[in-house]
Amino acid sequence: MLAVAAVLAVLLTAGCAAAVDGRAFAGPQVSAGLDPQFVRDNDGSDDDRLAAAVLRDLEGWWGRQFPRLADGRRFEPLRGYFSVDSSRPGPPPPCTSSTDEVEGNAFYCPRADVIAYDRAALVPVLRDEFGDSAVVVVLAHEFGHAIQQRLQGVVPSSASLGSGAPTILSEGQADCYAGSFLRAVHDGQTPDLRTGDAGIDAAMSALITFRDPVGTDARDDRAHGNAFDRVSSFQDGYDGGVGTCAQITLQNRTFTQQAFATLSDAQSGGNLPLPELLSAMGSDLDRFFGGLVRAKNGSWTAPTIRAGRDGCGQGAVGLCSGGILQTDDALQGVHDGLGDYASGTLLASRYALAALAALDRPTTGAAAGRAALCLAGAYTADVGAPGSGFSLSPGDLDEAVNLLRRSGDAATATDGAVADTTAYARIADFRLGVDVGADRCLALR
Repeated sequence: MLAVAAVLAVLLTAGCAAAVDGRAFAGPQVSAGLDPQFVRDNDGSDDDRLAAAVLRDLEGWWGRQFPRLADGRRFEPLRGYFSVDSSRPGPPPPCTSSTDEVEGNAFYCPRADVIAYDRAALVPVLRDEFGDSAVVVVLAHEFGHAIQQRLQGVVPSSASLGSGAPTILSEGQADCYAGSFLRAVHDGQTPDLRTGDAGIDAAMSALITFRDPVGTDARDDRAHGNAFDRVSSFQDGYDGGVGTCAQITLQNRTFTQQAFATLSDAQSGGNLPLPELLSAMGSDLDRFFGGLVRAKNGSWTAPTIRAGRDGCGQGAVGLCSGGILQTDDALQGVHDGLGDYASGTLLASRYALAALAALDRPTTGAAAGRAALCLAGAYTADVGAPGSGFSLSPGDLDEAVNLLRRSGDAATATDGAVADTTAYARIADFRLGVDVGADRCLALR
């Protein structure tokens, strides 16, 4: 189930969510109010009406999708849904002994085949923090677990994880199913819900916020994945549909979440001070991008990193004439606010622009910005390879994802052009480099 409760408390106290307009805009049935009478213990509030619309659209959509995964078998609706007010005593939903066990949470109970959600400390908080699409993604994730339950023993193992699947794998598949449903909502394939690009970004922001604590072992029986893993699963479902999600296995899915290797790394959160990061990364970026340029028969001279700005370049790190990378105080702000690899991702994307210049490729225009971000992802995947003198800590990929959901700086060309105007597109281009490598980045148009 989606472990929202503990993470939601962090969200409320840290205030780390970006200000994004994620509200889903409702179709006529939701505007008129979808009667939540089929949801047990509802109070008829707007929050229950939204949840009812999501659940009803999920039922209808999975009624069409499920036979594709189950050799034509019919989808059997869930046995029920429960709205819980965790702020007051009342009859607890199945799989719990009191209403306060549901505080800030939503879950699927396999034994009773029901979904329950907290209308007091979950749904309104999600709506206030991210918008309505966050409620959609949370309930769609839980519905994904109900689909997994129905597929067990019914279809070949390639489409059914089985009861012994690692938790992180089953949670990743549920995120993937949620992504598929959000695509249907975005594309107008559901009767009661609609959302635009901002709503998709907001749904991803909710998943990013609900990532596991940094340093959680992927083998933990409560693991859901880090931000990179969760967004990757969501995007795979959004782009590939439920068939892609059903094929997820440990053989074709690589999870990047890892535990801290040393106590000192855990104590520092894996973060280096900015001057140390620039020194360590500078040498390693020279290794990677110099090797890439020379492999393409280009001539490479490593950029020189200098503090202070004279108006050249874009963002917190600017590529200036003469192969100079100039930084300003904004880079320290990124480093302190989001973590060392957020600033490292910006630096890598500027080195990527220098590599494009060395290969006589454009550094201006939207395509150059996409290529630079993608190459930053390719570099990230290569960190720690033989010859690399730099390594990633467990939280670094999450820091990169958090940067990309908030800012387009790493996807900006030297003339300020930005192709990736949504967080979804920026993360997708970064992932392309991580997953496929530099040659694919150089082919972007």
